[in-house]
Order: sequence, then structure tokens, then C-alpha cells
Amino acid sequence: MLITTTPFIEGHPVQEYKGAIYAQSILGANVVLDLLAAIRDFVGGHSKSYERVLARAREDALKALVKEAEKVGANAILAVDLDYNTVGPNAQMMMVSVSGTAVVL
Repeated sequence: MLITTTPFIEGHPVQEYKGAIYAQSILGANVVLDLLAAIRDFVGGHSKSYERVLARAREDALKALVKEAEKVGANAILAVDLDYNTVGPNAQMMMVSVSGTAVVL
């Protein structure tokens, strides 16, 4: 499955548009990650634990997007857009939402 943030892939004309597709991944943060992130914020630096959680959520969302594309018979996803948000009471969860256009090249 070809996935790109661009609206086309040079040399691969779109034969059929299957439509917009969407997916998301929501992961809960936990007390240990929050504590480690607070320490990092205090002393400076990157929060590797949160970076890993976000990377996992992004990978999960993209895998789900590919499944949506496969359901409609697409072999590529164009114009992919990723968004990151916090959700839930006190923003305790992290959400990655992803959208794109399913096409047949």
C-alpha cells in the first residue's frame, strides 16, 4: 500500500477514487509516564516515554487507515493528514487521527 501526504504520485495516475477514509488510535497515558514527563519538564529534555506512546499511536492509526483502504479496494492513500489531540477527563488520553483519500493507481 502506497501512502503519501501529497495529492498525487508522479508517474502513477489515479485510475479510480474510492473516497475519503478515516482512522484513529487512542491511548491512555499512565501515572508513571506523567511523572517521568514532569521530571523531564523540570530538568529539560525530551520525554522519550511520551514519544514512544505517540509513535505507537501513530503506527496503530496508520495500520487502521490501511485496513480501511483495503476494505474499499484501494491500492494507495493520497493526501494523508495526521492530527494529535488529548481527550478524556483532564486530557488523560492521547489520540492520533488520520485521514486520506483511498485510490486505485
